[in-house]
Amino acid sequence: MKLVYFAWVRERIGRAEETLTPPPEVATVGDLVAWLAGRGEAYAYAFENPGIVRAAIDRVHAKADTPIAGAGEIAFFPPMTGG
Repeated sequence: MKLVYFAWVRERIGRAEETLTPPPEVATVGDLVAWLAGRGEAYAYAFENPGIVRAAIDRVHAKADTPIAGAGEIAFFPPMTGG
C-alpha cells in the first residue's frame, strides 16, 4: 500500500511517500501507526504521540480503529486548523 506523509510527519520521517506491505497482523490504522513507529528512530519520532497524528484512507478521514484492508493509499498528517 502507498503511504503518504504531510507537514511535520513528512519532515520527521524524511520522505513524502513510500510503498510498504505491512504484516498480516496490522489490521487497523492504529496497528499501522504502531508498526511504523517500530521501524526506526525517524518513524518513532514522527509517531511519538499517535493520538495527534491524523490519517486518511483513500482520502477519507479515518480513526485508529478503522480497518486498512483494501486501502490503496493511507495518508498521515498533523491536526489542521483553518477558518
